[in-house]
Amino acid sequence: MANIRDVAKAAGVSVATVSRYLNNKGYISEEAKRVIAKAVEELNYQPSMIARSLSTKQSTFIGLIVPDIVNPFFPELARAIEDVALAYGYTLILCNSDEDLEKEINYVKTLQQKYVAGFIVASNHVEAEHYMGLDIPIVAIDRRIHSSIPYIATDNREGARLGTEHLLDSGCRNILCMRGPSGLGPADDRFAGFKDAVKGKKIETHIIECPFHFDIAETMVKKILQEVSIDGIFASSDVTAAGAMKAAYSAGIHVPNQLQIVGYDGTMLASQLTPGLTTVAQDLYRMGAMAARMLIELIKGQELTEREVLIPAELLIRQTTRSEA
Repeated sequence: MANIRDVAKAAGVSVATVSRYLNNKGYISEEAKRVIAKAVEELNYQPSMIARSLSTKQSTFIGLIVPDIVNPFFPELARAIEDVALAYGYTLILCNSDEDLEKEINYVKTLQQKYVAGFIVASNHVEAEHYMGLDIPIVAIDRRIHSSIPYIATDNREGARLGTEHLLDSGCRNILCMRGPSGLGPADDRFAGFKDAVKGKKIETHIIECPFHFDIAETMVKKILQEVSIDGIFASSDVTAAGAMKAAYSAGIHVPNQLQIVGYDGTMLASQLTPGLTTVAQDLYRMGAMAARMLIELIKGQELTEREVLIPAELLIRQTTRSEA
């Protein structure tokens, strides 16, 4: 493979001139550009991205940090980010923090040392000041980091209100809310939306705090079903809703005739379950694509027209709920 010295020799110019040409920095005469371009083509020269990043302190890599790659929400989000990044000539590096603070800090440090062009962050266990001090473009997605960092998410409070009101409209009067982890922004917003919907209604509610994990959700709902009588469940994610569906099946409770369930996220999982899960759908592709475009604009030094975007959620009614006649 040809290297930069081969290009310089073939073009009859210095290595420094070839470097300025490749990095588009500094003055180069039109004649020099012509002969270098010809040499690059004839030698089929491919610039080393590693070497370029070392010299420019920047690469065409974008880091994406997610908290749980097992949750189908995040792979679907990553797909959209990757599609847009590739279209603009950037390569995505996916990092799974497992909701672990030390892993997240390690990923941030490692990616910074590799001179990534920017970060998209869907995990917020590291203190905001740590990200703010990186001096590198950052966009937060789904989970807010700090008011100074651009942020894109679904209107989770309104979405949860829509999902809960659908349970009420479908005749549910004894509802379990499987709220997500307390202190996690999206989970807190969805819980607030649930409370908005049930406020002042003559119904009975039960609240449990449940992480976004299938097995834990199944175990918790099994216990609830043994202790209280419920006719509806609002789950803060499709994963926990799926766990609730399995718990109901194990207990011999028919969904939706005896128990109606609404999930949240709108992942492919919701449509693949039997029966199909009624869910509050986030426009995951739009979220990921917008986050990628926002970050690339920041990398290029452009001003964002919007620094905070909330995308409306949509209720998708399937077979885990029924409308009252």
